[in-house]
Amino acid sequence: MTNSRYEYVREFERENILLPETHIIIRVDGRGFHKFSDRYSFDKPNDERALKVINLSALQLMKQMPDIMMAYGDSDEYSFLLRKQCDLFERREFKLITTFSSTFSAYYQYYWNQECSDKPLSVERLPTFDARAVVYPTDDTIRDYFRWRQVDCHINNLYNTTFWNLVVKGGMTPKEAENRLIGTLSSDKNEILFEQFGINYNDEPEIYKKGTTYIRESIPDTTGSSELSKRQLDRLQKKLRKSEIKELHGDLIKDEFWNSRPWLLS
Repeated sequence: MTNSRYEYVREFERENILLPETHIIIRVDGRGFHKFSDRYSFDKPNDERALKVINLSALQLMKQMPDIMMAYGDSDEYSFLLRKQCDLFERREFKLITTFSSTFSAYYQYYWNQECSDKPLSVERLPTFDARAVVYPTDDTIRDYFRWRQVDCHINNLYNTTFWNLVVKGGMTPKEAENRLIGTLSSDKNEILFEQFGINYNDEPEIYKKGTTYIRESIPDTTGSSELSKRQLDRLQKKLRKSEIKELHGDLIKDEFWNSRPWLLS
């Protein structure tokens, strides 16, 4: 491109390059999803079709970006773990977060129109997502990150399940239900569900209690891939793209999940 006297404006651009040889997690979150769920009358406490939409969006993004080794999500958020030696967009933070947020938003709108065609989207309230990228230095911090998200999923789902049963079946107003749950422990909420509504929380679907995990189940050894030639890296990308992606609704807190899949963090 021919230089011009206006090109000096490029000097104001700043790039944040994420540290090499560190794990990258990109988390996408729904923007204003409380209002969005109200606008489109989500079932409470969990809307199966909405969960299917967000899961399909995450799966499609993972298929399109072979550097994603693992994804975990619940409600209106998803976290994506990139391959440690990933050089996607030269690890430019702004490029990563804008690509993930915009692509995920597009997929969500596409699958919404497929799965919820009886609730057509309105331009006044479209589903959109923002994103953040965080680097983590060790395998242990990655494990603890996903443990944190799954614990958060459990806490929120137990609260919401109890809250909405008090409102829908118990006849309370939202404010009354909120006041009823102030200061309660998990055991208290379990007791309310069982004693008042005959619900054993342990029997609730695992997808609600533990969220959804996608992993690349069979992949080639990537040890030392940062030193491979461009041709070798291209071959690796093709193998990753063809690798099987498995959907799970299991425990990420115990070591068993991680010890049986060392390639996720290699």
